Amino acid sequence: MPLVSSKKDENALTLTLVADYDVSPERVWQLWADPRQLERWWGPPTWPATFEQYDFAVGGEATYFMTGPGGEKARGWWRFLAVDEPRSLEMEDGFSDDSGNPDAAMPTMRMRADIEVTDTGSRMTVTTYFRSTAEMEQLVGMGMVEGIAEAVGQIDSLLQE
Repeated sequence: MPLVSSKKDENALTLTLVADYDVSPERVWQLWADPRQLERWWGPPTWPATFEQYDFAVGGEATYFMTGPGGEKARGWWRFLAVDEPRSLEMEDGFSDDSGNPDAAMPTMRMRADIEVTDTGSRMTVTTYFRSTAEMEQLVGMGMVEGIAEAVGQIDSLLQE
């Protein structure tokens, strides 16, 4: 598995995941740029994602839902704040209600993915920034740490195809 580390920093209000891949940064970038590839790894294996809208540009938005083992749906949205191919992307990340509208009762986070060249390929660092300790603990309590690790764990097999 390509996961190098996963670290929760309560002082900085961040969750940082680092993963290494034996492919170029341009190939790792495609995992984010192509919604069909993103669907194959975003979300844990038991909660696969389906992207309904995907405008991968600064100011663009994405909407998606993840389908659980019992058919239940969890909806989310992204608003792209920065896109620097193939080095980094940054987005606002939130939950949606059943109609696809942002759910004001749930936290909104900022997420940044940085992709850099290594001696053996690429390193992807994904950092989630929380607005408060309470929001961070709420999402960690919902299984966010395990979910992200499981999601990223699916990338290696996708890259080997």
